[in-house]
Amino acid sequence: MSLPHLKHPHGWLVAGMLGLSAIACTPISGLSPARLLASTAQADDQLGQDVGRQLQQAQAALASHHAAKALDFVNAADAVAGKSDYESYVIAQMRAAAASQAGNVPVALKAYETLIRNSRTTPATRQQLLMAQASLAYGARDYDAAAQAARRYLQEAGPSQQMQTLLLQCHYLQKDWKGVVEAGHAILAADQKAGQIPAENQLQMLATAYDQLHDSSGKTGTYVKLVKYHARPQYWQMLIHDLTADRSLTPRMVFNLQRLRLNTGLLTSPAEFQDMAERAVQMGLPQLALNLLDEGYARHLLGTGTEAAAQARFRAFVAQRATETRTALPAAVEQAKSSSEAGPSLTAGYNLVLNGQVDQGIALMQQGLTKHPHQPDLARLTLGMALMDGGHSAEAIKLLSSMDGDGTANNLAQLWAVQLSSHSTR
Repeated sequence: MSLPHLKHPHGWLVAGMLGLSAIACTPISGLSPARLLASTAQADDQLGQDVGRQLQQAQAALASHHAAKALDFVNAADAVAGKSDYESYVIAQMRAAAASQAGNVPVALKAYETLIRNSRTTPATRQQLLMAQASLAYGARDYDAAAQAARRYLQEAGPSQQMQTLLLQCHYLQKDWKGVVEAGHAILAADQKAGQIPAENQLQMLATAYDQLHDSSGKTGTYVKLVKYHARPQYWQMLIHDLTADRSLTPRMVFNLQRLRLNTGLLTSPAEFQDMAERAVQMGLPQLALNLLDEGYARHLLGTGTEAAAQARFRAFVAQRATETRTALPAAVEQAKSSSEAGPSLTAGYNLVLNGQVDQGIALMQQGLTKHPHQPDLARLTLGMALMDGGHSAEAIKLLSSMDGDGTANNLAQLWAVQLSSHSTR
């Protein structure tokens, strides 16, 4: 028996789906009920008389908003013996529609799963159904089912900000911090592969999860991404505070952080200026120390008050060291070229940059990078700073932006790239 007006039953599922927005807590844009389920009927697909009669009554009950009664008719249709695959498929569609309208989430989810797994369902339709299934389960606080559906959707369809957020929320609301981190890593990798910017709310949840797990490195790395992609003053403040409090930083890392704080207007103490300059001298870069001290004088942070005389004596000492280093620089360059170690090339090259021989200095530092430095990320960060100090901001931004791995050196590089980029656009 053929029932023409039941040959395209997807409208029933659509009718049931109209109530989803009231059930789900997370709105899903792009989920158009009118095209949720394309017809899968083939030329020889027909509904038998017994199945068709029950489904006609279910359709009428749905139209009258009697969803529970519609489910009874669907169950009666399902009880018919000897059903064809097509009939079973249509029954699953109607059950999904009726259960969704009735708010019977377990039955609706099971019906969705039947449709999702059926070979008649096209890939595009399966993705829409997974999105609807995730939304329905989330609204019913069945976070495990919602997370499973969202994860499957992302695997099939690729990055979706709404499904990514829903997946993270499923773990977040259960305080499953390890789950948030695991899902967050996968989401960030997918975003990077697709060339998409990570969503701010997703990064916020990830940062909270790392904080709850007492993972300071992960938290810092996430705040770096928040600063990079969603720059707000509170993210800078949180990040600088956490980095400043990190007692595991090496002296060179501390120096670089001091320079970053100076560049962002957060280093204002005369004592910190002197400490920063002392570190530069210890690194074999007295000219850089002198430049920083002169900046302190220009800002009227040095040279005033009771410490002015002591500060002047320290500056004279640094100036003398800078002169000595400049005089010995040609010999240091030759020694660096013949050395198998990276350090001499990096230091001598940086001093060339600081003394006006920028191109020669950068070339020597690049040679140093080929000599397998003990801390390659820190060496690249140092080269980025030399490019900045030598006036090659665009090259510095390009290098520093490329350092997007884990670790403090890469975090600092990303922050410098953000800071330099913000200055270059002013």
